[in-house]
Amino acid sequence: MSPHAVELEILTTSAGRRSLSGFFLCGVLLSFLGMILPAWGYHLLSQFQIVGYYFLALGAGQLLAGRISRPVLNRLSIQSILILGSFGAAAGLTLLGLYPPPSVMWWRIGGLIVIGASAGLLSTTVFHAITPVYRQDPAGTLNLSGMLYGAGCLFCSLLVAATYYVYTPGSILYWIAAIALLLGYYFRRGKFPQTPAVDALRAHERRSLKSVARDFQSPGAVLFGLLLFFQFGNEGALAGWLPLLLVQRLGVSPSTALWILAEYWFFLVVGRGVAQALLRRVSHPRLLLGSVLAATVGCLILATTVNVFGAVMAVFFVGSGFAMIYPLVTEKIGSRFQYYHPGFYNGIFSFANAGAILAPFSVGYLTDWLGISAVMLLPLLGTIMVFLLLALISLESRLTRVS
Repeated sequence: MSPHAVELEILTTSAGRRSLSGFFLCGVLLSFLGMILPAWGYHLLSQFQIVGYYFLALGAGQLLAGRISRPVLNRLSIQSILILGSFGAAAGLTLLGLYPPPSVMWWRIGGLIVIGASAGLLSTTVFHAITPVYRQDPAGTLNLSGMLYGAGCLFCSLLVAATYYVYTPGSILYWIAAIALLLGYYFRRGKFPQTPAVDALRAHERRSLKSVARDFQSPGAVLFGLLLFFQFGNEGALAGWLPLLLVQRLGVSPSTALWILAEYWFFLVVGRGVAQALLRRVSHPRLLLGSVLAATVGCLILATTVNVFGAVMAVFFVGSGFAMIYPLVTEKIGSRFQYYHPGFYNGIFSFANAGAILAPFSVGYLTDWLGISAVMLLPLLGTIMVFLLLALISLESRLTRVS
């Protein structure tokens, strides 16, 4: 390998590690909506469909990013896109801060579309940027990505809970916008290849893109995508609606509800770290069964509890149960698709993120029809679907080995 190629390899690997922090920012951007709803006063209202439209606008922005990501990757460097996504998110958050309720709803819809598009561009670019790091440790890289995403959600929930009675909703959103600006500056200070993102990646290809694409036309890849769709939907539905559920059903203060939401993200993040250690020591079927049972028990408790203690215990079970599933899936992906290009995984991840948006949007209609208690219906059904899909993945893997 020539000295230039070695230098480029080192540069892209370093850039990939720095780019991982983009998952932290994506966690902040795609989770803040459920936290800001009480600050906007929706815990006092029953405008569930409007809340659903907010989640849909966030998803529409991600869909828009998917449509424009390929031309952007062909023209701009990874660094430029990361900076653009960070500053775009800050602009969207500032717009939301300037036009809180009861101002015209369309300003908030527009701001959420901008934030969703920025988060979509960030996630697409980061998945491309981490290719060299992914090749060194596929499962570890995906698990770290998930933990950084969860850390962003946890950090944002702690920020909103701690400042709920201190700042106005607009000021809270400005603080979140400041996080996006700081990360944009962090990307600006880093050293990245200055060629267009797609060109920078072509220099590091180990397999042809067509052969990798064929891998992801297999039934196993479809099952992985469906599983992540339902799992992200479970997490998104619960995180997006938990504060409103706790305030309206249990009568707790919005601040208390936000602290319980922070507990949920805490157990998700910590649980994924614990699960990573348990994967080497505990039978995977047992770990899977335990996680699904814990999540199911938590959903049932949360659907029936009448006090804060029950809600806290329910969130502990749900968060711990959900936490185990993602590491199980990423380990299977890392071991099965060892030569996989993360840019393709972004397609599956985008599909999974669609679940995280469509589920909260669907909850808006369910709660408008059945009442706020219906918030727990989708996560409960989704947990059952995750269990069935994991069983199908195991069966498909055995059949593939036999053939």
